[in-house]
Amino acid sequence: MANAVQKITLSPSRDIPFNKLVLAQTNVRRIKAGVSIEELAESIARRGLIQSIHVRPVLDAGGEGTGMFEVPAGGRRYRALEMLVNQKRLAKTASVPCVVSNPSGPILAQEISLAENIEHAPLHPLDQYRAFKDMLDGGMSDEEIAAAFFISTNAVKQRLKLTAVSPALLEIYADDGMTIAQLEAFSVSNNHARQELVWDAIKNSWSKEPYQIRRMLTENTVRASDKRAVFVGLEAYETAGGDVLRDLFQSDDGGWLQDVPLLERLVTEKLQMMADEIANEGWKWIEVAVSFPYGAANGLRELDGTPIDLTSDEQATLDALREEFDKLQTQYEEADELPDDVDQRFGEIETAIKSIEARPVRFDPTEIARAGVFVSIDMDGALLVERGFVRAEDEAPTTPEAGTDPGVDGSDVQATGSVQRAVITIGGQLADPDEDEEDGHKPLPDRLVMELTADRTLALRDKLANDSATAFLAVLHKFVRDLFSRYRAQGVAMEVFVRGTVFPVQSEGLRDTTYARSIQARHEAWEKRLPTDVADLWDALSALTGTEQAELFAHCSSFGVNALYERADRYGNGAISTHGVQQRLADANHLARAVGLDMIDAGWRPTVGNYLGRVTKARILEAVREGAGEGASQLINHLKKGDMAKEAERLLADSGWLPEPLRLADGDLKAIDTNAGDEDEALPEFLASDNDAVLADQEEKRLDAAE
Repeated sequence: MANAVQKITLSPSRDIPFNKLVLAQTNVRRIKAGVSIEELAESIARRGLIQSIHVRPVLDAGGEGTGMFEVPAGGRRYRALEMLVNQKRLAKTASVPCVVSNPSGPILAQEISLAENIEHAPLHPLDQYRAFKDMLDGGMSDEEIAAAFFISTNAVKQRLKLTAVSPALLEIYADDGMTIAQLEAFSVSNNHARQELVWDAIKNSWSKEPYQIRRMLTENTVRASDKRAVFVGLEAYETAGGDVLRDLFQSDDGGWLQDVPLLERLVTEKLQMMADEIANEGWKWIEVAVSFPYGAANGLRELDGTPIDLTSDEQATLDALREEFDKLQTQYEEADELPDDVDQRFGEIETAIKSIEARPVRFDPTEIARAGVFVSIDMDGALLVERGFVRAEDEAPTTPEAGTDPGVDGSDVQATGSVQRAVITIGGQLADPDEDEEDGHKPLPDRLVMELTADRTLALRDKLANDSATAFLAVLHKFVRDLFSRYRAQGVAMEVFVRGTVFPVQSEGLRDTTYARSIQARHEAWEKRLPTDVADLWDALSALTGTEQAELFAHCSSFGVNALYERADRYGNGAISTHGVQQRLADANHLARAVGLDMIDAGWRPTVGNYLGRVTKARILEAVREGAGEGASQLINHLKKGDMAKEAERLLADSGWLPEPLRLADGDLKAIDTNAGDEDEALPEFLASDNDAVLADQEEKRLDAAE
């Protein structure tokens, strides 16, 4: 006959007055964690005691009950009730539901306390989201839910934001198929089909980090910090029906604008509206674009306007601001660090002074009738209006004075009757033909080398302008080569008669680089100091100190720098031969070494736009290998080219890596035979012709989920 199964007997429950309970010393919880006692007390006051307390009778020395009960499990609930009693919100004799265990049983009180805490399972985040959603549907607001559970409103919004995620992905998360961080990344987009495509594309990959998910979901959007978005304004964009994707789980810099065509239309309309207002001033032409390339005004004469005088009120405001600035500067000149409010006030004063001093300019109406205006968007999203440029064909039909008019970049530009029009950008991007996708280690494209050397030329100009001794030596070197017949003056980097070099090919954003802005600021500062009438120029230069003359000499001579690569005619029919290009670049290396040019210090960084998206996968991997190490290159070698370029930009951001055209040659350069003819010689690998044989891979398929 089988033995009967021993039945389990549960401990009885009963209501015990609170003043009959004492906290046991056997409770294993010693460290505060989770919800505070204060929050638990408020929860009990709102909802009552949801879970009873486990107690044991307190026995005397003879083993008899004393009428008191100790609490080995439920100590936080006991302390919360104690707080309510002390606050007079709960009576001392209030009945507390308790489970009473046998004090003489085989189970220790510590085991009971430990089991209660260990066996408590935290709520799954998805269950929390669903509960919050039910309460929201039941009429509670985000703020009311947050207040009820003593959490921030943002925490509630984060959980509710998961409603944007596809139900299929929610189920995958519930089955532990992805992490909470990955699920949160998907909430950036509301497009369930797109989310599922992205997951299908990466689910079998070893690399499926949240940042990668966010990037794939937002790659066809525009950041709210983009100058086009700032120019239009998020409010105007949303009013027009545009959607903004936002990330509640990490800083999103304002979010992403999803409707790019709408943004482009709003940008165009606003620029056109601004141009229409400016047209009322009587200008002959107005060029409108999101941005213009560096040197867009080359060959145009810039009008000399007269700043409009300050009104008495403006002058009084300016004086008061300067006085306050000087007072604060004196007060805190000994401080190691400025208080936040003072630092903020300094910024406000500087902005206000700059605004007042940026006076509008009055032009001669006759000149306005033949001149034009460039209208674009500045780096910070503000409207940029550059007035007063006259084309050569619009000049008055009068005999010009001897010499030529200085161009806006400080070079002597002779009128040719035709002016190269500014390159119009589309959506802030230069239109470029698609680059080949082969993976072979092919030579760098000529256009890319031209763009890179344009950056180097401009940075070299800026560096030389701050080194008067080297500038003087460079010009003297050129003069000697011009004067003595045993030297040749061809193929040199210093083109000293000073003729500014136009960059027919350049990367987008060259105009906004640190070195371009430095040159422009320095040029404008000298322009303000020099006389308007050329008849007064000699006396004005003579009046400068030796140091000032040297600084101006360095500035002017820097415009003669030409470190550009250009594709030469192999048969000598062009303006410069292949050998001449070699000589120019070698000469530029001498100059760069003399002034200590470092393109990283100058501010150049490899990006998708200026290099990584323009070369083959083999060159991308080579760059990452050189700049970030073999391990980093292996992390991205499986990616499609577009993703690889973006990841490479991140990996190389602070690596100090430079492509070959921007590096200085190691060691001393070999002497160049200046008496040699212009016969062809093999260019360095990075300057080799695209006709050199290279192996080509099959064209990569586009990632459907990222289109």
